[in-house]
This record gives sequence, structure tokens and C-alpha cells, in this order.
Amino acid sequence: MHLSNVTVISLKEFETPELLSIKTTRTQGEYCWTCTASTIWYCLHTFPLDHCTYIDADLLFFSDPKVLTDEMGEKSVLITEHRYSPDYDQSELSGIYCVQFITFKNTEPGLKVLSWWRKACIQWCYNRFEDGKFGDQKYLDDWTTRFDGVHVLQHIGGGVAPWNSKTYTYESKAGRVLVKSQNSQAVPLVFYHFHDFRYSANESFRLTAEQYLLNKDVIRLIYSPYANALRDAESKILLTNPTAVFHENPLPLTWIKISLSRKIHFLLKGRYKNYSKKRKLQSNLY
Repeated sequence: MHLSNVTVISLKEFETPELLSIKTTRTQGEYCWTCTASTIWYCLHTFPLDHCTYIDADLLFFSDPKVLTDEMGEKSVLITEHRYSPDYDQSELSGIYCVQFITFKNTEPGLKVLSWWRKACIQWCYNRFEDGKFGDQKYLDDWTTRFDGVHVLQHIGGGVAPWNSKTYTYESKAGRVLVKSQNSQAVPLVFYHFHDFRYSANESFRLTAEQYLLNKDVIRLIYSPYANALRDAESKILLTNPTAVFHENPLPLTWIKISLSRKIHFLLKGRYKNYSKKRKLQSNLY
């Protein structure tokens, strides 16, 4: 695609003998988690970077994330809390913090934390809860006391997600999406984490897992722009490669079909709870 601001790094460029030695012992997903810290480590030691930020693939940015890294000040590591709504709290199993947007400065304190995390993930990184560990994520739980120079993001516009979206209210002003909590002023939404968003059968989407409640403002102001951003990305990909595959196999609409009333509602309205027809979401008919 000849993207001028992108440096593409292949697996073989950063895979060390340590990573290759454990690769076959983990699923593809677990190996991706294992590699998170190693990709950051590779970038900081290969390129002239003063910092490096890892982001999850299922984020969309609504405003400049510089406000988030600026908040670090003199600290060397930035981590973000899940900020679970009380009825969705999974901190004990999934962790207090979310490996979704995490920044390391190329400083001695930053590299100390990163080196520890990298080695820990190579030793153990699985999709299960075991001895206080889960994937690459539960390791972050004690970083604020284990290490110096770790800052926990305070800006509520960074890290809005299905598990905390109902904590906030939303509005659109001057072309920007603003987010507000009960104890804060409205601030620009920086990024939203589209956890468990799935392409589904019959030209539809599942916006997130069935357990989460999404209000209409979230769907209208956040999910609809995301669906359109995906459509734009798909168009660019297909221009480059008409046979490209850019998502997982479509999710069957089993959850809809197990109930006749759900099936009829979805057929007539084009949506049911967290499920939506593409055309309805992309046309923002909420």
C-alpha cells in the first residue's frame, strides 16, 4: 500500500531464539500476547525512538493521543486502567489494567519495566488464569508499587470500552465526541476500545459480547463512525488486493436465532441489542 508513515516489521525480524523456543507451546493468540513486550523492546533498540506506544488493533482514535502521553510528565511508563463499571468488574481475573495503550520511554526506568515484562511473558503467557497471572495483562497489576516511574492514565477519554461505557455520558460538539463521568467535566474522547466487535453472518455486526449494555449514544456517536472507518479501510485494502481477507470468519447469528422474537425484531428493525445490520450502523439510523 506504500503507506509513507508506516514501517512494516516482519516476525522474522524481531523473533529471538527465546521467542522461537516457546512458539509451538502457545496458541496463535497466546503467542501474540507473548510478543507484545518483545515488539516494543525491538522498536526501542532498533530505531532512534525516545518512546514507543503499543496499541491494540481494535481501537479507533477520535482525537490526538498526544494528550495522553503528555500526561506522563517525567514518568517513564504509562498504563491504563480497565475502569470497569461495578457490575462488569473482572479485575480479579483479567487485571486492573488493560494492555490496550501502553507507553515506554527509552530511559533506564522504562527499559527496566519493559525488560521484566518481556522476560515474564516469555516464561508464562497463556489464555487462562493461573497463580495470579492471566496472559500478558495481570503482570501489570503491581507495577505502581514494584517499579518507579509508572503513571496510571487519568484522562477518561483514553480507554472507554464496553466494560465501562455506561459509566459515562456522551455528546457531539463542534465535530468532536465528548465524554463525561459523574465526577468530571466533559473531555474529548481520545480512543474507544472495540472489544469483541465481530463481523457476523448476513451482512451484520456484533458490536460486542452480549453481556455488555450499550446505550444509543454510544452506538450513534462511536460505533457508527467505527463501522464507516472499517468500510473505508476495506475499500483501500480491496483496491490493493481484491482477494484480501481482512476479518475473521463471520460469526453465526446463533444468539439471535435461538429466540423467534429476537429473530423477528432483528429482521424488522435491522438491530437487536448488540447486533446490527451493516447498512443500519453505517447509515447511523439509530
